[in-house]
Amino acid sequence: MKDSKTAKTLSYILIAVLLVLYIMPLLFVINISFKSFTDYLLDPIGLVKSIQWDNYKEAWLKGNFSNYFLNSLLYTAVATVLTLIVSLFGAFPVARNYVKWSGFIYLFFLMSQFLPNPMVAQFKLMLTLKQELGFVGYDTKLGYILLKTGGTGIVFMMFVGYIKGISREMDEAAGMDGAGYMRYLFQIIMPLMKPVIATGVILTAITIWNDFVGPVMYLPSPEHYPITFGLKEFRGQYGNNWPMLACGIMIVSAPLIVLYTFIQKYIVDGALAGAVKA
Repeated sequence: MKDSKTAKTLSYILIAVLLVLYIMPLLFVINISFKSFTDYLLDPIGLVKSIQWDNYKEAWLKGNFSNYFLNSLLYTAVATVLTLIVSLFGAFPVARNYVKWSGFIYLFFLMSQFLPNPMVAQFKLMLTLKQELGFVGYDTKLGYILLKTGGTGIVFMMFVGYIKGISREMDEAAGMDGAGYMRYLFQIIMPLMKPVIATGVILTAITIWNDFVGPVMYLPSPEHYPITFGLKEFRGQYGNNWPMLACGIMIVSAPLIVLYTFIQKYIVDGALAGAVKA
């Protein structure tokens, strides 16, 4: 009994430490973002005394975040949806063994997680597509979206593991009722996969939204910059004005915080289900 109480106490202490490590930096940035530049110089780490709501408006306008935000929203939303659709179409036949060498295909995606980043090959591919097609490839929004579609295969593997836990008898029943392949996937299978889909959404969205190296390599034109690259440009202009810079950081991170808030209840269940059923 004593050991159980000790373990419980240690668990609470560990959780408290983790909360401090993850939440305190966020609260620190929020606190700075509401300070005036003068107040920050006088007391950098103290609590804000007079909230400056105009800081966010000023940062939004001076940093031209509206264009960057729309670009990132386009890249993240479209690439995330395409990733989910492609992963579903690939995971279902592999999980059901409806294609030959299903086990090898899954193993291939698993092995890809340990391979180095194919950045050089991707860059050459993007240049070739630009030269051959013009509308897709290097320095095009469509090319960048297609490059980000699929990610690293983690969503595919999670989908495979989750679909294996769905009764195969549903496939036969749907076939007897005359349900087509597309209708079966989108109207029956997808609603059953809400937890793992939510996990796939947040993992893919975070990867695309926070990507910085990709835009530097593939999107050199300012009109194609995502919000992360816009923050870099903003930092170059207001690197000494920490309240403005803190506002820029919060503008970049706010969409993901909101997204996580709405779907966080599905994330743990989806991740665990995909891991156990695989």
